[in-house]
Amino acid sequence: MTASLPYPALYATHGGIWIADPEGRVRGVGRGEAIARAAETPMVMLNAPLVGQRLGYPDLSGLDLLELFAFVHPARFVVPTPKGLAGVLRSSPVRGGGSAVALTEGLAKGSGQPLHQPSAGPPPHAGEDFDGAYAAAFLLEAAETLLSTLEDPAWPEREGAWASAQSLYRLRWPWAAAVAQRLKRPERDERWLFSKLPEWEEGGARGQPRPVRVAPEDAVERLARLTGQGAEAREGQKDYAAAAAGAFGPRVADGLPNMLLAEAGTGIGKTLGYLAPASLWAEKADGAVWVSTYTKALQRQLDKEGLRLFPDAIERKKKVVVRKGRENYLCLLNLEDALQGGFAGRAAILAQLVARWAAYTKDGDMVGGDLPGWLPTLFRRAGSTALTDRRGECVYAGCPHYRKCFIERAARASQDADIVIANHALVMVNAARGRESGNPPTRLIFDEGHHLFDAADSTFGVALSGQEAIEMRRWLIGPEGKSRGRRRGLSARLSDVASYDEQGALALDAAVQAAGLLPGDGWIGRIAEGVPFGPLEKLLSAVRGTVYARASAQDAGYGLETEMAELDGDIVAAAQPAAEALEALMRPLMALAKRLEAVLEDAPDWLDAQARARIEGAIAGLSWRTGTLSAWIALVSRLGGPADPDFVDWLGVERAEGREYDIGLHRRWLDPTRPLAETVLKPAHGVIVTSATLRGSEDWGAAEARTGAWHLDRPPLHFEAPSPFDYGANSEVLIVTDLKRGDIPQLAGAYARLIEAAEGGTLGLFTAIQRLKAVHARIADRLARAGLPLYAQHVDPMDTGTLVDIFRDDPRASLIGTDALRDGVDVPGHSLRLVVMEGVPWPRPTVLHAARRAAGGGSAYDDRVVRARMAQAFGRLIRRAEDRGLFVLLSAAAPSRLMTAFPPGVAISRVTFDEAVARVRARLSSAAFLVQESDPDVTASERAE
Repeated sequence: MTASLPYPALYATHGGIWIADPEGRVRGVGRGEAIARAAETPMVMLNAPLVGQRLGYPDLSGLDLLELFAFVHPARFVVPTPKGLAGVLRSSPVRGGGSAVALTEGLAKGSGQPLHQPSAGPPPHAGEDFDGAYAAAFLLEAAETLLSTLEDPAWPEREGAWASAQSLYRLRWPWAAAVAQRLKRPERDERWLFSKLPEWEEGGARGQPRPVRVAPEDAVERLARLTGQGAEAREGQKDYAAAAAGAFGPRVADGLPNMLLAEAGTGIGKTLGYLAPASLWAEKADGAVWVSTYTKALQRQLDKEGLRLFPDAIERKKKVVVRKGRENYLCLLNLEDALQGGFAGRAAILAQLVARWAAYTKDGDMVGGDLPGWLPTLFRRAGSTALTDRRGECVYAGCPHYRKCFIERAARASQDADIVIANHALVMVNAARGRESGNPPTRLIFDEGHHLFDAADSTFGVALSGQEAIEMRRWLIGPEGKSRGRRRGLSARLSDVASYDEQGALALDAAVQAAGLLPGDGWIGRIAEGVPFGPLEKLLSAVRGTVYARASAQDAGYGLETEMAELDGDIVAAAQPAAEALEALMRPLMALAKRLEAVLEDAPDWLDAQARARIEGAIAGLSWRTGTLSAWIALVSRLGGPADPDFVDWLGVERAEGREYDIGLHRRWLDPTRPLAETVLKPAHGVIVTSATLRGSEDWGAAEARTGAWHLDRPPLHFEAPSPFDYGANSEVLIVTDLKRGDIPQLAGAYARLIEAAEGGTLGLFTAIQRLKAVHARIADRLARAGLPLYAQHVDPMDTGTLVDIFRDDPRASLIGTDALRDGVDVPGHSLRLVVMEGVPWPRPTVLHAARRAAGGGSAYDDRVVRARMAQAFGRLIRRAEDRGLFVLLSAAAPSRLMTAFPPGVAISRVTFDEAVARVRARLSSAAFLVQESDPDVTASERAE
């Protein structure tokens, strides 16, 4: 066995800092000593950016165990904590090394001395806590386990490791020397990544689905098969499956889909409820059902449910396919550029680790797939977005890796799949573009349907901003400046066509020349300095001046906006030259599209299948871009003119913590469900829109309005199944009446005391990032000293999905955040037992909201929005029948009319803060849970007492 790693380990939390030496001795240290030691000696640590943040030393670097894990076990999930790492390593024994992690009992808290020296033995159990000293010693053992894996003949991810290690050694990866000592050179040279990736196969077009119906009783029978023998009979789920079956029959006329609006409370089992008839229809009709979600968490859950539908792995891979937007997938051409010198420094190391992952990934999804969400954040996001398929740069069939492309493979796989799992935005964009498949889906299921309005709002909106214009320019001209990547402008992609077709070449040259008038690199700096270049930058400069002249909250540090009305002469004067520049660009693009269509019709000798696919891709791209340009021209022409009652227009300056990053003109539909109905719903044959809170506390008319059903000539069917959970017995709402609004110290103290009373397990929701950060800064250290770790969105250098994974894995941890945590967070069990809302989540008074509020009934519109948000927040609390918890609203002014957001039967009490803390402690502390678990007959009121 190779000698142990001769480096110390550093572990830091808000509660303290510990260093373990190679012999296993551990001691607590101060921040200054920790920084000094880390600067002079390589140290093993877990998540260096997070440790650096804890130390107040953001540039901290060292031997990050997560980087080593990503090298040793690419595409394998792990919660990035000592406990999470121990759980994975324990399940992967190393030959000759005994257990995966050689640790025994914990270390004496606070003493810095081990009770026992580390020896061969089991790692901590899943429920065991890691104190700081114990965790520091564990990091060394985990490093030894991972390095020992490199010597294990049974290591499944060996292929490609040696070549990758050599590249990482040249890049001076901190782990390279230790890896090189353990990793033997293979007897045969390893295949290059791009040569071993499988190629997708081109198949024939799938025919139209057969016109079949799904009988309700057959759907229920399929449901019974999916749930399995001995499963608990849920009548609500059976009724749901029977109702959903009706949406899969043939429609009666064009534009009249069979539409079902289904509200199924938490615990009904709606996922299998609609998958039962969906899978049955797909099997009988030989067609695809697209299941659309709003969050990546539900996409992952649906993907797992594919095991019930198709137990055989090979069949499941063909029948269930996950589809996302192009920007989610690894671009192999971008990766090749990065590996061949396009990236430098830490970004180059990230590219090598991503290449390791690419050889083992299921589908190449970098955002929410099997690439660890924490991996890009270890590199301060250096280069991660440059490895995905950025808008406008794909060369389609002109790419040498086209036949191995993850994006193209997913697109083709979805053509023959039974169940395609997508998201609302992708479904809408595909419908709007009218491409991606010769046979658009005829059956659609929108899960998380309460978000359909917001998804349509974003998809069908228009923004002419500096960032959007840069994307258009890059698509036409290609990367500029010092970029070392291949030129991927339109002229480079169509060079062979230009040499063949003279008129096409002239149109292409004219388009590239006109693109030079779009904003280029450094545009926002030139505007800030008062020296804009070109008509579009001059227009954006005038927009910026108008917004700042009218702004009343310049010191807020965040985005500013103003209604597009009563504009001054400067911005109106800048509009005409900008519109002319956009028209000068659109004309040659339209001419080029016609010439490309003519080339396809003439079919010259050099037009093979790949060239044809490349030209077809260019035509589709031109159609999309000319549509965007047309929308931009209409928006610019609106400046100084009358308002269109169907739209809401405004000017905005986007800022983050006082730093400007975009300027633009914006347009949204007043009612975005109108284009949703025309583009997505009417072409479909069957549509199911479902959610646990589809109606909320409103009538079905409100649900029809927010899903687009209002705009159909055939009314939808309705289905409702209340949750089987006993919310009255297992949950309670407390409204605190004596906290002063706007008092940050008092708010921070409230969060701290509530988390302490619940002993962790708290999800804290804020309506403003600034207040979240202020509260976190005041209470994180205090809670950590009590053994209650606190994680925060917008503070901790980790993606939201990773933060939720950590929170789910530790019952004593708490998590605070904003909107992203209010929706789609699924943390069942004891890990989430208390939800605390900072205040009533009133809508932000934007230009768009003011217009919709005026059209939607004034304060009644606000109430509907707030009730929906509160219902979603409460929905995080009870995810299983045995869950129990409390919902605390820190707002004395919460109107009683909003309380219908909560399920019937839930007790709602207005109490003082001290009473709320006592109630939380009585119901949620570990002592309270022991009493409840030992005596299940104790009533809810008795538990509260």
